[in-house]
Amino acid sequence: MKNRSKILMVILPVLACLALSPQARATCLDGCSGFGTFQGDDALISNTTGFVNTAFGWRSLFTNTDGSFNTGVGGGALAVNDGSSNTAVGAAALLLNTTGFNNTAVGTDAMVFNDTGSSNVAVGDFASFDNTTGFSNVAIGSGAMTFANGFLTQPWASQQEII
Repeated sequence: MKNRSKILMVILPVLACLALSPQARATCLDGCSGFGTFQGDDALISNTTGFVNTAFGWRSLFTNTDGSFNTGVGGGALAVNDGSSNTAVGAAALLLNTTGFNNTAVGTDAMVFNDTGSSNVAVGDFASFDNTTGFSNVAIGSGAMTFANGFLTQPWASQQEII
């Protein structure tokens, strides 16, 4: 009996801590909304009039209200997006994109700081990391097109102007 009470005295506080932890209380939501699909904690939770959006992962497309035709796969992918026709695959890919459109980012933190830039492609972790307003850029490779004092430091990148 003494051993049993000791075990309970050890196990009960541990169980109480686990029950109160954020992971234990988090609710993984999944469903359909406006011809779109979402799954993950707070994924596509703010959507009002946007349609044909797909969000998979924690807070993927979190603040999107009226952006449409977006795909966010990964924790925080397109988290503050309200633009349209963007594709982000990877944790924090296109994380801070607000109104940029027609962007494709594949890799952890790819185009993480993009805000209003459009028609960009970034493939690789941290590819086009610092881009905020650029248009029609292509960055391929880890850290490609990361800006350092106005100079490109990249394995491979291309900057183009829209004519």
